[in-house]
Amino acid sequence: MRRGALAPLLCAALAAPAAAQQVDVTLADAIQRALAAQPAMVSSLGEVRNANATKRGAWGAFLPSLSMSASALNSSSGRIDPSTGLPLPANSYTGTLSASLNLFDGFNRIFNVKASSAASDAAAAGLVNQRYQTTLATQQSFFTALANEALVRVAQANFDRSKEALQIAVNRFQAGAATRSDTLTAVVDLGNARLALLQAQANLATAQGNLARQIGVNGSARAVADSTFPPLPDTAGLRAAALAKAPIVTQADAQARAASADVWNARSQYWPSFTVGYSTTSTGTNSPQLPILSSPEAHAWRFALTWTLFDGLQRERSQVSASAARDLANAQAADARRQVDAQLTQYLAGVFTAYAQIGISDANVDAAAEALRVQQERYRLGAGTLLDLLTAESDMTQAQVLQVQARYNYVTARAQVEALVGRAL
Repeated sequence: MRRGALAPLLCAALAAPAAAQQVDVTLADAIQRALAAQPAMVSSLGEVRNANATKRGAWGAFLPSLSMSASALNSSSGRIDPSTGLPLPANSYTGTLSASLNLFDGFNRIFNVKASSAASDAAAAGLVNQRYQTTLATQQSFFTALANEALVRVAQANFDRSKEALQIAVNRFQAGAATRSDTLTAVVDLGNARLALLQAQANLATAQGNLARQIGVNGSARAVADSTFPPLPDTAGLRAAALAKAPIVTQADAQARAASADVWNARSQYWPSFTVGYSTTSTGTNSPQLPILSSPEAHAWRFALTWTLFDGLQRERSQVSASAARDLANAQAADARRQVDAQLTQYLAGVFTAYAQIGISDANVDAAAEALRVQQERYRLGAGTLLDLLTAESDMTQAQVLQVQARYNYVTARAQVEALVGRAL
């Protein structure tokens, strides 16, 4: 009765994942969706836009600044000029146009352009790095979903073998060739296989939900496998290219250049600045005629020289701070290359190891399948024990699990190398 009461619950649990709304995606489609949906990508794109705007602003500092003001007065009551005692007109207007240009600022604008250009390059490299990191995370989610789907098939095959073993045990018991202990043991093994299948399906549902979130899809996403399996990558010249053009290396180098420009920018405070300005003003007592400044009444040129001789050692503090930031950026750039070198060694070792494991796991599956076939026949003929058969089934299941893991460990390791070097292998 207890087993009969649990059967509907088990069947409902087995059918639950199929009821969720599901979208089928290929790896290319998943990557494209993730690049458009991930907040980290949106943030990196925003950083690039901000950096480019800052760069344009740095170039814009070389242009003159322009301003214009206008005012008009219409009074219904008479007014008296306090200085002359004469009546003032009821209507008046004033228009002013001013222009100012900084001719020399101690090379501050030049180094601002260099710093902003380097910051723009760093933001662009950061965007490339984030694109590959998002691609890697999507590939990992995609391959995890594929692996769990394969593991569900393994668990289903194990469940089917357990049912077959139970049927063989029941037939032999009814024929008087086996004990009741064999049938009870086979029932327990079938229950464990059913639980393993339920767990595999739960893992698959979790992996498909994580994939859906990664690619910005509501509900569940099913990974559709590519028909081709990638071969071992060509690693000739890969290390030199990675040390020179890996996204994190490019980004660190650009940040070091920006920090170096900031040092020279801090030194520009020791130089004087020279500014020239011009303004023209038009006033009248009638209604203003457009353009207001068509008949200027006054104009002025202004020349200003500013040189800070002493500011309480604030320039020295800025200089030290900028130099410390430059030294840190240079050290981080050098460390980025060492990081790429070390991680590339680790990831390539993982690629070749995982590829070797594929061949070993394939051979292991073949051996386990033959051993299982022999034990099934021996038990059917009464020459073997149920324990030997169940052990062979367990070995077969384990070999298939390791085969699945080896294949997806390999493609994941390849994806890690691609994310590190910033290009497809």
